[in-house]
Amino acid sequence: MGEGGLSSLLPFVLMFVVVYFFMIAPQMKRAKKEKKFAAELKRGDKVVTKSGLHGKIAELNDKDNSCVIETMAGKLKFERSAISMEMSSKLNAPAK
Repeated sequence: MGEGGLSSLLPFVLMFVVVYFFMIAPQMKRAKKEKKFAAELKRGDKVVTKSGLHGKIAELNDKDNSCVIETMAGKLKFERSAISMEMSSKLNAPAK
């Protein structure tokens, strides 16, 4: 591969670097934050699921990574990954 081959690869390498820093790295950082959020949930926390259900955590099960959420309609079992980090954080944020 000569000098011409290297210069023709340069745009692809630059494109990959840009995609990595603007798309892949932030997504990995967000996934890590969501995993930490789900691991730190505890009984009594007020949460909102990604489908919009509001409730309070009644039980946590580490074996199947689920939780039981107490709502006005009763108790429902959800996967921890179904809990929205953004909406739950807004719900628990102090009022301004």
